[in-house]
Amino acid sequence: MSDIYQLKLGVTSEFDCSYLPQRREQLLVVHPQTQNSSDVYGQLIAKGFRRGGEDTYRPYCPTCDACQSIRLDVETFVPSKSQKRIQARNKDIEVVISDQVQSQYFNLYSRYITNRHADGSMFPPTEATLATFTQCSWLERYFIESYLDGNLISVAVCDSLDNALSAVYTFFDPEYDKRSLGQFNILQQIKLAQQQAKRYLYLGYQIDECAAMNYKKNFTPNERFIDQQWIKFKK
Repeated sequence: MSDIYQLKLGVTSEFDCSYLPQRREQLLVVHPQTQNSSDVYGQLIAKGFRRGGEDTYRPYCPTCDACQSIRLDVETFVPSKSQKRIQARNKDIEVVISDQVQSQYFNLYSRYITNRHADGSMFPPTEATLATFTQCSWLERYFIESYLDGNLISVAVCDSLDNALSAVYTFFDPEYDKRSLGQFNILQQIKLAQQQAKRYLYLGYQIDECAAMNYKKNFTPNERFIDQQWIKFKK
């Protein structure tokens, strides 16, 4: 097993925070030549890091600790009543697990960004930005595709590690916004992790002050990485 403490790290310059207004952020970034295997990444994600394309990073903000890495223990997860309703609402969806990027992903991604995030950093949508979620040369990925009447309506990208899956990004057809496809896809990733006997599903960062992030903490019991340790949160 590779030793993560031999990795080379760097710190970015400050830039505007992507999630909280009037705040600045910095990132602790792993040198790409030393981060090149799923084994190393499995150790890093357990220390609060996350993948973006070929790069691995975690927040490194001197005056803010709002970003907390969050994960679910899929062995103990039980869906809530509202999550069961989401499953029932989408029982007509056909779910396909793929390990290949499909050509129709970009059109779906483009509609999603244009309709849901036109005021964000990913607008206008580009093939290069989509590739930061879907491409990684040193890591196995799954693409959870949802089809309704034969039409692709959502894609959830997740990374596969020895004892976990990591939810990377989900995009969907805005026409089906009322189906709660974001949460539906988390439920599908939990199901996939259980089928593969994985222990955890990592959900990225929880930011309590960011309303758009608060759906994550509805999946319980969850654990958050705080002060270099994982702390369990219940309902």
